Amino acid sequence: MAEEEANYDFQPRELSKVETIRHSTAHLMASAIDQLFPNTKFAIGPHIDHGFYYDIQTDTPLTPDDLPVIEAKMREIAKGNHRFEHKLMSKEEAITWAKSHDQDFKLELLDSINEPVISFYTHNGFTDMCAGPHVNYTKKLKHFRLTHLAGAYWRGDEKRPMLTRVYGVAFATKDELEAHLTFLEEAKKRDHRRIGKDLELFRITQDYGGGLVLWLPNGAFIRKQIEDYWRESHLANGYELLFSPHIAPRALWERSGHTDHYTDSMYAPMEIDDEAYLLKPMNCPFHIGVFRSRTRSYRELPVRYAELGTVYRYERSGALHGLMRVRGFTQDDAHLFCTEDTLEAELAGCLDIAQDMYETFGFPEYKVELSVRDPGNVEKYQGDDAIWELSERTLAKVLDDRGIEYKRIEGEAAFYGPKIDVKVVDTIGRTWQLTTVQLDFNQPDRFDLTYVGADNNGHRPIMIHRALLGSIERFFGILIEHYAGNFPPWLAPVQAKILPLSEKFNDYAHDVARQLRERGMRPSVDDSDERLGYKIRRAELEKVPYALVIGKREAEAGAVGVRKRIEGDLGAMPVADFMARLEKEVADRVAG
Repeated sequence: MAEEEANYDFQPRELSKVETIRHSTAHLMASAIDQLFPNTKFAIGPHIDHGFYYDIQTDTPLTPDDLPVIEAKMREIAKGNHRFEHKLMSKEEAITWAKSHDQDFKLELLDSINEPVISFYTHNGFTDMCAGPHVNYTKKLKHFRLTHLAGAYWRGDEKRPMLTRVYGVAFATKDELEAHLTFLEEAKKRDHRRIGKDLELFRITQDYGGGLVLWLPNGAFIRKQIEDYWRESHLANGYELLFSPHIAPRALWERSGHTDHYTDSMYAPMEIDDEAYLLKPMNCPFHIGVFRSRTRSYRELPVRYAELGTVYRYERSGALHGLMRVRGFTQDDAHLFCTEDTLEAELAGCLDIAQDMYETFGFPEYKVELSVRDPGNVEKYQGDDAIWELSERTLAKVLDDRGIEYKRIEGEAAFYGPKIDVKVVDTIGRTWQLTTVQLDFNQPDRFDLTYVGADNNGHRPIMIHRALLGSIERFFGILIEHYAGNFPPWLAPVQAKILPLSEKFNDYAHDVARQLRERGMRPSVDDSDERLGYKIRRAELEKVPYALVIGKREAEAGAVGVRKRIEGDLGAMPVADFMARLEKEVADRVAG
């Protein structure tokens, strides 16, 4: 179960072997904390991908230094080979238990459970309200590690107490644990927040607002390269580019349905000329407005609009995470309006352009999901059953016809339509949600969209919502971690660092830089008094793709000594040859 899926449901469920281990280890950790930190109040402790966490409240806040101590106590308890004993209590008995143990959070959970009988598990004197299942004995819990602490509001509500969330990982074997710990170390090295600071790419500070990004010159340049390619690709595929406002009257969002289904993620209204305006959380109503700006003929369809539009969504402070979760971000949004006859071709075209983009940015592997509505909770969604069934069938057919493997996910559709979600796989095997292709039969109805058909009658177009990168901010964060900051030459802010051996060669170094700049390249010169080895190391730390060494031989021959990051020394070559090499890499957008 992923972290965001953790809930307060205590109904019995089936878990895999490793999920059972992780869930049991969460209880093992709770019992260790209970012994080490008396008076701890416990909230929830679910298993998640690769591990587990427990939300707790202690008299004295935990620190990272406490984790090895807690882990040692866990191993001590585990070796005691205590049995996980299952017990059922009436709800009244459970309430009495929670009150007698001063467990306020459990008491609140009990208040929300409409069951006459409550399930509990006990081991080594520690009891927790839980549906299970668990391993039989604690000795089976061997391969675990506590990893870090985080803050988490009780029930995700910023008005409720801030709890300490203690994270850990657990596996069935030692080898699996060690492999995952190695993976975590590599992921830590790639943390986009650290690299973003080291390479001066972006800043996010409370002074300028949590979740709001300041793009520094280096990051702004990379962003421009991403956006330039994005625009180039869309124009080549028959899209028209749009720009839209950042705010709109509340009435527009009421008509689109966002105030009914999305209010919690929208900022509070502002009064302008006695009318309520809202910051836009999405671009779709504006693109609809462009389509509605004049009468449309069937001969014009399909119409494809695309925009790099900045939107604003209220994310809870505890959910903010570097570039991955922000409050103001630029969506690479597109909306297509087509007929039923052209629908499948347009959906296929969306997948084609997405695939090209993954390959260009160095993501050859990806996974596909078809997100449909929850059949047991259809009242959450706009539109009638027939429309939803048609939408879901159409998306599935496009994937099937193209031979694309996919996983069907119930309950993950948006309120206005089912969707195809594509997750790319990065260098170290993590998946990242990027592309969404969303079919929407509902917005055209809400905005009364029509086109004139061959019969001269009005017809309703079909609308497709589509984002390839998700948001520029998040995609940039993914790129940083994918490349570990080692951007390919076409993306790198500085493509070549020119390193003269001494001040005698500074003039030639700056002349080489001039030649590169005249060809549209991005060089810099390190004419400091440092030794060559230090200069090379500094260029490596700055993750510049090429280091060009200049000494007497290179200056006399009109050449440069070329060192490529990772590949190492490529030897001397004429400046013209190096420029041709770099130009080709940039023109081809070589990903590595």
